[in-house]
Amino acid sequence: MKDHLAVRRRLDAVDYLVDDGMAMALFLALRLGRPLLLEGEPGVGKTAAAKALARALDTTLIRLQCYEGLTAGEALYEWNYQRQLLAIRLAEAQHAPLTDADLFSAEFLQERPILRAVRHQGPVPPVLLIDEIDRADDEFEALLFEFLGETGITIPELGTFTASTPPVVVLTSNRSRELHDALRRRCLYHWIDFPEPSRAAEIVRRAVPGAAEPLIRTATEFIGGVRGLELDKAPGMAETIDWVAALSVLGATDLAAGDIVRTIGTIAKTPDDRAAVAAALGTYQERQP
Repeated sequence: MKDHLAVRRRLDAVDYLVDDGMAMALFLALRLGRPLLLEGEPGVGKTAAAKALARALDTTLIRLQCYEGLTAGEALYEWNYQRQLLAIRLAEAQHAPLTDADLFSAEFLQERPILRAVRHQGPVPPVLLIDEIDRADDEFEALLFEFLGETGITIPELGTFTASTPPVVVLTSNRSRELHDALRRRCLYHWIDFPEPSRAAEIVRRAVPGAAEPLIRTATEFIGGVRGLELDKAPGMAETIDWVAALSVLGATDLAAGDIVRTIGTIAKTPDDRAAVAAALGTYQERQP
């Protein structure tokens, strides 16, 4: 893709709409071969960006979902101990010599997401999504430094594997904790805001093609206002799409109907948020002509 406008067009073709800032961040990550760290509130489309990029490039998506306690064996690689044990027993039965080099060879290596991305073969690089890196422990970030800096992994028994076709690396974070400066230095960075009303409406329009136009307009307008409330979790685009889809199934054409308050479980996910959103919806309906 020759420029950020080409990135926008390719993503638009797979129904992922971005602004110029996001398109430029993705373009530079592709052109410079640098990891891209995406941050933003939950529900702004960080994970969806990596998925859409893989579709736009017509390539493989490799996803590593981070969580507390994530280990190198689960993210990078580990040895197939069961096969190693079988090899030992077979060698003993056959009275054949067996060395450590025989056991710790590529034959017994199990690829996890990062090593799979490094060893990927083909003209088009895969997209490696390291999702919600802020959920992993600090120690896990240190494990990523070699990979993010050199696109390689060192396995003590086998040496260093370096990607022949470096993957496109996208990291996401909800800022539940601060990330190491060393990790940030290795990445390009982009903050994703909630989309402005017109782009939000277009996203919903594509996701729920059967929804009435007034419903799309009023629902996205209302959700935009709700995000200004003090909520435990502001509704993202996924919740907005679910709400419009639910209302559309019920035959609603806008937010004027009084009984649509029963559907707010699609956008409010705690009792306090439900009460606040219900009150805001009542106020919104009263103001409508």
